[in-house]
Amino acid sequence: MTQLVITWPHVAARDRADFLVSDCNRAALGWVERWPDWPGHALVVHGPPGSGKSHLAHVWRERSGARLVGPAELTAGSAPEIAAGGRPVAVDDADQVPERDLLHLYNWCGERGLCLLILARLSPAAWPIGLLDLASRLRAAQIVGIAPPDDALLGAVLVKHFADRQLRVAPGLVAYLVRRMERSFAAAASLAARLDEAALASRAAVNIPLARRILAEVEAQSSAPSSLGVT
Repeated sequence: MTQLVITWPHVAARDRADFLVSDCNRAALGWVERWPDWPGHALVVHGPPGSGKSHLAHVWRERSGARLVGPAELTAGSAPEIAAGGRPVAVDDADQVPERDLLHLYNWCGERGLCLLILARLSPAAWPIGLLDLASRLRAAQIVGIAPPDDALLGAVLVKHFADRQLRVAPGLVAYLVRRMERSFAAAASLAARLDEAALASRAAVNIPLARRILAEVEAQSSAPSSLGVT
């Protein structure tokens, strides 16, 4: 009989104390914590999916009282309402925002002396930007990147994902995964989710045999775009 899996929402801890620091993200955290002592009014943080950009935005919001918005909130004519009350603004997935809307918000914040945190997957130099005004403003901003994780951080990220899901894992599992999984933040998040789902479905412990099976499934699906991959 197939076990019915009920997926309960899990809440990711996003306080400053929960942000895992390593060489790959230390500079980005440093600039966020340096606020309001930025050289200009805008800071761009870029990094791969799952690298902690949104976590940094929440850390900054706690420090600055900023409003956090995404592409759905940032639309034509929305800048005045978003920046109402003189609050700083953080824009997540900024590279998915229409260029004119992002330029309008950038200018609106700059004219009023409001700080703007821009979060994206790629550095602005790699965006296919059509508006020259937006390109010049973003490239003139302070820009800092988050690099792929090293072994220590990748293991710590796995531990955090397991803790967020309230999963108890067998000793040695994290080291086993780090040696075999794709080396990315997104892979760590997806792998933790798959192990959680598999453990619920089979009523099994989250241990090395289960991890071996999941990694084998991932390897078999390696040609799919959403695959985690195994190295």
